[in-house]
Amino acid sequence: MALLELYTEYNRVWIPDAEHVWKSAEIMRDFHSGDNVLELLLEGGTEHYYPVDPLKPQLPPLRNPDILVGENDLTALSYLHEPAVLHNLKVRFVESRIIYTYCGIILVAVNPYKQLHIYGDAIIHAYSGQNMGDMDPHIFAVAEEAYKQMARNHKNQSIIVSGESGAGKTVSARYAMRYFAVVSKSGSNTRVEDKVLASNPITEAIGNAKTTRNDNSSRFGKYTEISFDKKYRIIGANMRTYLLEKSRVVFQADNERNYHIFYQLCSCAQLPEFKHLRLLSADKFQYTCMGGEITIEGVDDKKDMEETRRTFSLLGLKEDFQSDVFKVLAAILHLGNVEIKSSGGDKSSVPSGDPHLAVFCELLKVSAVELVRWLCHRRIVLVAETVVKPVPKKRAVNARDALAKQIYAHLFDCIINRINTALKVPAKQHAFIGVLDIYGFETFDINSFEQFCINYANEKLQQQFNLHVFKLEQEEYMKEDIPWTLIDFYDNQPVIDLIEAKMGILDLLDEECLFPQGTDQSWLQKLFNYLEPNPLFEKPRLSNEAFVIQHFADKVEYQCRGFLEKNRDALYEELVDIMRDSKFPFLAHFFQEEERNAANSKGVKVRPARPAVKQANKQLRTSVGDKFCSSLSLLMETLNATTPHYVRCIKPNEEKLPFEYDSRRVVQQLRACGVLETIRISAQSYPSRWTYIEFYSRYSILMTHQEADQSDKKQTCKNVLQRLIQDPNQYKFGRTKIFFRAGQVAYLEKLRLDRLRGACVTIQKHVRGWSRRRKFLRMRQAAIIIQEYIRGKRTVRKTVTAATLKQGWASVVIQRHWRGYRMRQVYQVVRLASVTIQAFTRGWMARKRFKKMMKEQKALVLQKYARAWLARRRFQTMRRLVLNVQLSYRVQQLRKKIEEQSKENRGLMERLTSVANSHSQSVDRLQVLEAQLEKVNSQKESLEAREKKAKEDASLTIAKLQKEADALNVEKQNLEKQFEASTKEAKESFDQIKRSLVEEKDYEARLRKIAENNIEIQRQDHEKEVETLKEEIKRLKEERVGLQRKVEENVRTNSDLQEQVIQLSKHVKVIPELRRDLNNLQNQRNSMDRKVKQQSEQARVKMNDITRQLLGGVVEEDVLLGLNPDNSEKIYEMEDLLEAFDGLQKATRILQNHQREQKESYETQVEGFKLKVDHLQNENTELQKLFQEKSNINEDIRQEVSRLSSENSVIPELKLQVSELQRQKQELEAHVEEQSRELAEKTEEITDVLQRKIEEESSQRRHFEGKAEELEELKGELRGQIEELEEENDHLKRQQLMDSEAKIKLRQEISRLTAENMDIEELLDQKDRLIKKLLNQIKSLEVSQKAGKPSAPAMPKDYLGMLECKREDEPRLIQNIILDLKPRGVVVGMIPVLPAYIIFMCVRHADYLNDEGKLKSLMNEVIKAIKKVIMSYQKDFELLSFWLSNIYQLLNCLKQYSGEEEFMKQSTPRQKKNCLQNFDLSEHRQILSDLAIHIYHQFISVMEKSLTPAIVPGMLEHESLQGISSMKPTGFRKRSNSIYEDSETYTISSIIQQLSVFHSTMSQHGMEQGLVKQAVKQLFFLVGATTFNNIMLRKDMCSCRKGMQIRCNISYLEEWLKEKELQSSNAIDTLRPLSQAAWLLQVNKSTDDDAKEISDKCTELNSVQIVKILNSYTPIDDFEKRVSSSFVRKVQSLLQDRDGSSQLMLDSDYRFQVTFPFCSSPQALELMQVPSSLHLSFLTRI
Repeated sequence: MALLELYTEYNRVWIPDAEHVWKSAEIMRDFHSGDNVLELLLEGGTEHYYPVDPLKPQLPPLRNPDILVGENDLTALSYLHEPAVLHNLKVRFVESRIIYTYCGIILVAVNPYKQLHIYGDAIIHAYSGQNMGDMDPHIFAVAEEAYKQMARNHKNQSIIVSGESGAGKTVSARYAMRYFAVVSKSGSNTRVEDKVLASNPITEAIGNAKTTRNDNSSRFGKYTEISFDKKYRIIGANMRTYLLEKSRVVFQADNERNYHIFYQLCSCAQLPEFKHLRLLSADKFQYTCMGGEITIEGVDDKKDMEETRRTFSLLGLKEDFQSDVFKVLAAILHLGNVEIKSSGGDKSSVPSGDPHLAVFCELLKVSAVELVRWLCHRRIVLVAETVVKPVPKKRAVNARDALAKQIYAHLFDCIINRINTALKVPAKQHAFIGVLDIYGFETFDINSFEQFCINYANEKLQQQFNLHVFKLEQEEYMKEDIPWTLIDFYDNQPVIDLIEAKMGILDLLDEECLFPQGTDQSWLQKLFNYLEPNPLFEKPRLSNEAFVIQHFADKVEYQCRGFLEKNRDALYEELVDIMRDSKFPFLAHFFQEEERNAANSKGVKVRPARPAVKQANKQLRTSVGDKFCSSLSLLMETLNATTPHYVRCIKPNEEKLPFEYDSRRVVQQLRACGVLETIRISAQSYPSRWTYIEFYSRYSILMTHQEADQSDKKQTCKNVLQRLIQDPNQYKFGRTKIFFRAGQVAYLEKLRLDRLRGACVTIQKHVRGWSRRRKFLRMRQAAIIIQEYIRGKRTVRKTVTAATLKQGWASVVIQRHWRGYRMRQVYQVVRLASVTIQAFTRGWMARKRFKKMMKEQKALVLQKYARAWLARRRFQTMRRLVLNVQLSYRVQQLRKKIEEQSKENRGLMERLTSVANSHSQSVDRLQVLEAQLEKVNSQKESLEAREKKAKEDASLTIAKLQKEADALNVEKQNLEKQFEASTKEAKESFDQIKRSLVEEKDYEARLRKIAENNIEIQRQDHEKEVETLKEEIKRLKEERVGLQRKVEENVRTNSDLQEQVIQLSKHVKVIPELRRDLNNLQNQRNSMDRKVKQQSEQARVKMNDITRQLLGGVVEEDVLLGLNPDNSEKIYEMEDLLEAFDGLQKATRILQNHQREQKESYETQVEGFKLKVDHLQNENTELQKLFQEKSNINEDIRQEVSRLSSENSVIPELKLQVSELQRQKQELEAHVEEQSRELAEKTEEITDVLQRKIEEESSQRRHFEGKAEELEELKGELRGQIEELEEENDHLKRQQLMDSEAKIKLRQEISRLTAENMDIEELLDQKDRLIKKLLNQIKSLEVSQKAGKPSAPAMPKDYLGMLECKREDEPRLIQNIILDLKPRGVVVGMIPVLPAYIIFMCVRHADYLNDEGKLKSLMNEVIKAIKKVIMSYQKDFELLSFWLSNIYQLLNCLKQYSGEEEFMKQSTPRQKKNCLQNFDLSEHRQILSDLAIHIYHQFISVMEKSLTPAIVPGMLEHESLQGISSMKPTGFRKRSNSIYEDSETYTISSIIQQLSVFHSTMSQHGMEQGLVKQAVKQLFFLVGATTFNNIMLRKDMCSCRKGMQIRCNISYLEEWLKEKELQSSNAIDTLRPLSQAAWLLQVNKSTDDDAKEISDKCTELNSVQIVKILNSYTPIDDFEKRVSSSFVRKVQSLLQDRDGSSQLMLDSDYRFQVTFPFCSSPQALELMQVPSSLHLSFLTRI
């Protein structure tokens, strides 16, 4: 749509105004092309005719719709022009009291001249991490954007703060640096950020002064580079200064002051440390009283001096340096008071007794004579001579002032250098952010050299700013794929060339300064001669001492007086030499350094804007203008290498009044600072930019039904725009946004308003028609009724006569009597019927009562018999329980006997060791035989001598051998009998073992039957106990594995014994050595056969003995005879000896074969035993299956318990049933005990048999060695089987104990049952059938166990609720129960606070033993381990929740069992008995309480960190109410680079879901309800505070519709509290400020009653917050009204007396005080079981 078509009736425009610059007017008639006048209606009601040229119509700018006024970003305005910007700033500043506004990339800051509550640390943290367009405009938002872009893009940043004096530049720069110091902590002990902030008070003291425009005006430019490391923490800073106003040291205008430091120094003149400076009050020094103002209202110079000295010390500038600085400053003051008198003519002099001169020379240690001489004289160097010439008073005073200015300038530079040294970067700088605090464009009545330099610097900055804006616009268009067209923008390069180019103003000024006789007038004449043709340079009409330059902002007239002097900045060399020769090193260093710089200087090359222009030659002494050009060039290079961010400070009025807006002054500054140029550049293209979602949400009302039903919203937006705006050049479609020309958004708003207005008219039409019709119908009905009454009255009057009246009266009398008679007749009939009905009813009720009494009597009889039956059943149940107890006792006895058996087995091992010793003895005997054989060789000679005697004794020897043979035969028979007996006994033992195994199998079958019966009996078992049984089974399996390892060790021991037997057999093999000896004898046979017969016979006898010893009891006697033939005739032959040795070898082989056969037979037996063991293992698995079935049955039992919970009438019967089950259990235990005793007796018999066999085989060691080994293996197998049976019995025992515990719990639950059971008859029948089944099973068991003798029942163990932990096991306990424990374990899920109970049970045992060392060690290690876990997992929410619950439970246990009366009120008698006896653990309770508080705060921090990202999007930004949208146009800042497109979307459901996750986790970990409520309350406070703070900082969130959204979200949170039963936590109370703020957004805000209601109901909000909300209230539609300033003032007046905080923000980091209320635990410690999954088998239950 063309812009001309928008000038229609009711639209508003801006017309120029002399007073307010622009004023608003409404169009009275549509404007058409060709009209020469625009008819307007001013706001005052007067008509105005605006003239228009028909050929080239220049229409006034259109005014934006009210919906767009007051936006955060000026670029969001549809019409971008000067009056729109001016009006928007005024609305925000005056009405909304908002000082910050975005204008594209510029932050416009209007000085409020009042302290505002928007700069606290809470505000800083609120802006930290936020995207720039998400929050209200603020200097903190600009600082955050710079910091974020530096971290993300790794590029240096700069913040350029500019504005005229008094606009607030220094404060804005200070707040920006403060923001960086807070959000980027250095993390070191040096506190660099504090030093950076500390530099501000010093620079302000020495560089700021009071002017007519500003009480704290910066009289120099400052660029501060804040350095950051790789982690983007502040590590240092550097400061550069520009163009200090030195003339202020010696001259101040009226109502102005010198630099603050002089007044601060004079205010401390009476302090002892300043006595030597001989200071006076400020009004007595010439340099401080010249302006007539020595104080500033609201400023205490003495306190500021203390702050300056403190910051000096903080920066590391020591007292000596401070003292030197103060000496120089005092000397300058005294120098200003040095009186110079005129001595007539052109001479001047200084009185010799001038006290200030003496003080000056004393402080600076210079010669007073020389100083006086060269103040009043000047040396002139001629060609041939040097002449000293006196100077007049004026020139002497100028010399004195020049010296003072030079000294102060050097002092200023020295202090800045020392500050930079203190802030020097110690490490490598990774990036920096520069903050430029520089003067803005200045134009005064009298403009001199300082204003010229300032405006020159602003020209350079404006050029850089224009290029940057142009670049950003181009990037935005390229990003959105919009065709780029060239935009004409102002280029101020010609002005810059006019100033800095060759033959420019500065060049001509430096040239004129080279001439000693150069004057300002001659320099001005050169300017006119050279620059007059330049259109930007003008000569004023009425002055010959000035020139005019056309700057980008305005024309400025400069007075040339003083330009040369200020540019030269000259000081007499004689005075410089005096200062250089000073005995005061601090001062002398200033001028010596200046001399060195001058000697080393070769001129500074300044790169001009245009390279083609060259600089003129310079003198060695650089001028002020040249220095300024160089530093400015360096500054521009630095800024061009960074990403700039612009802050433009505006001074709203000249009187420094708070929130007063002078449009003329503001528009002048807007033009000067480039804001309007930014607007102009944006307006030339497509200034208004909407995302597709925003456009769809805002203008869906303009869509047709067909367009709204489309799923592609982007295409829908395109279709709507093409239909509404016919000219495609008025908008462009980008990738994510729609770009509009100026005025198109206003046109769309007009269409939307027309549509809404049409809809309103339609609704009003129908409502008014309906209302009128209803009113008409009521009036018509009323008229008809009135007519009826009136007509009836008239008819009666016409027809009534006297006769008719008499007849009427008579008829009335007759009717009365007749009606009375009829009524009496009816009454009589009704009375008779009532009596009859009552009679029948009373009889029926009596019969009913009789029947009820009969039924009650019968019920009593039935109850009597039923209770008797239940009593019998309880008795039987108790009997079963007693049997179970007996069974557990017998199993314990069996375990003891098995332990005794293991001791006997160890004795057998010792006996086997003795057998091994006997083996070694036999080896020794064989060695003796070898020695005897060697002795035979040595006795050869003696045998020859005894040959004859041997023949004679041969007959005697033969007879003797015959007798020995007979004896051997008898011995052989005896051995055969013994062998047969031993074999028979071995077979009997094996048969007996076999029978015992069969009996064990039968016993196991009986145990299985008993287990099945126990499963039927144990109805009240719980799911937790089933899990515990599983853990116990797992532990038993682990113990079984350990026993199997022991069996393997026994097998290895047996293998060692076998190796020993093998070694013995090797020793037997030494017999072949004897054969070699006999071979030697055989070689001598021919010569000695007759001599060795007797000796051969002896050797033969010995060999036979050896053979019998080897084979005795192993082979038959015939075999022995076959091996040793009794042939007396051949006994003397040598071949017989060889045959004897061969027999010996055969005997050895037979022995080996026999051992191998025995080994094989024993291996077969072992395999049989292994098969039996496998069979027993299978039986064990079947038992495990039965236990699984038992768990299933327990599930059914638990369901039955839920039904029994309503059985109040059968509680006594159930008690009897339980007692009956216990009795049956005791009977079963008795049977089990009897079987265990039988098994023990059989085991003892087997052990005795084995012992006897080992003793018998020890006498026959070679024969029974292999057998002993096999029996040892068999014994190991049997022992393993016995241990397995013991494990099974222990398992059954624990099961019975758990059953008894379950029944105790059941009795406790039954005591609380109150409801009646409607199905009691069916339940009784089921119980009857169950008892019959149990009785049958018991009878079958009694039949199978008739031979058994029941023993006395034994009671189960009575545990004390303590766990014994040895001192060496403490590290394992800590590791398993604390360090390695995970919150998601199965056992932890069942009993979440189990670690706390285990730790306390160990503490109880240490207290029970009265072991103080162990108790302290355990508690200290526990606390240390928990701290370690918390430190290692600081961000693990589940682990923090788990340990918070456990520490809280441990605290409760320490309190409950402390013995203190206040904690024992709810304890059971058993718990009171278990109290700690010996130690007071109150100190450890305090330590645990502190640890719990620490964990709680860490726990809250983790939850807050997870919840915070969802709060603002979920509570504020998400549209939870469908059809209620608060979307409005956004500006340039919504296109900030800091906004990421792909970000997670949060809703109120996300917040509720996260809260539910937190609550479920805390509940799973068993956290006490009071602690859960405190945590939820803290989270709700965070939600409320964060949401409220964002409302305070986001003007776009202050609308009526947003208030509805917030109240809806609060209702969702309240419903969540009700669902979780947390209403008593008072969490909803923490949302009261937010709720009241939402209510305040919705309520009417116009009348006095509304103001009174707001002050009465908003009790949780302070006056600052209420006013902020009212000022920030933003209408979404034109139908809503803004809050007027008068209404805000009414509310403020009502809130004046309200006490409370004046803070704008809520402290979202506030923590409610956490309490740990005592909660008594019903858990009985003696019933606690330690699951095996925790690997705490080293703990012992006491």
